[in-house]
Amino acid sequence: ILREARAPAGLGPAVEAAAAEAAGRIAEALDYVGVLAVELFVEADGTLRVNEIAPRVHNSGHWTIEGAQTCQFENHVRAVMGWPLGSTALRGTSVMRNLLGAEAEAWAELAARPGVHLHLYGKRRVAEGRKMGHVTEIGPLPPPVA
Repeated sequence: ILREARAPAGLGPAVEAAAAEAAGRIAEALDYVGVLAVELFVEADGTLRVNEIAPRVHNSGHWTIEGAQTCQFENHVRAVMGWPLGSTALRGTSVMRNLLGAEAEAWAELAARPGVHLHLYGKRRVAEGRKMGHVTEIGPLPPPVA
């Protein structure tokens, strides 16, 4: 289960370019239109391994709700409708953390923190490891590298 997603990922330009290229090849091979989540693992030697392909909006992209100019949900609709895609430029650094099981019980404390956006999924039954919601924290973008 995904615990945390960060944008930018901070993996370095070479790994990020290889990941984008791999995801693009997969989408083209599937002749896919819409949001396609491709979960990759980075091995110790820098090799990328595909772990999961999800042909839909995905929990790993929930950071885009507050963290990107256009979120994954809107861009999915735009793609399926044949409309121009919205900008995916970052609004700031984003850290999205899933709230698993009883972690969601601290929602009031989480919601009170500046810059934190709380999303509870309305699930009535709490179970260990079950995604009950997520929080996204937005911070300033780092200065551009010269």
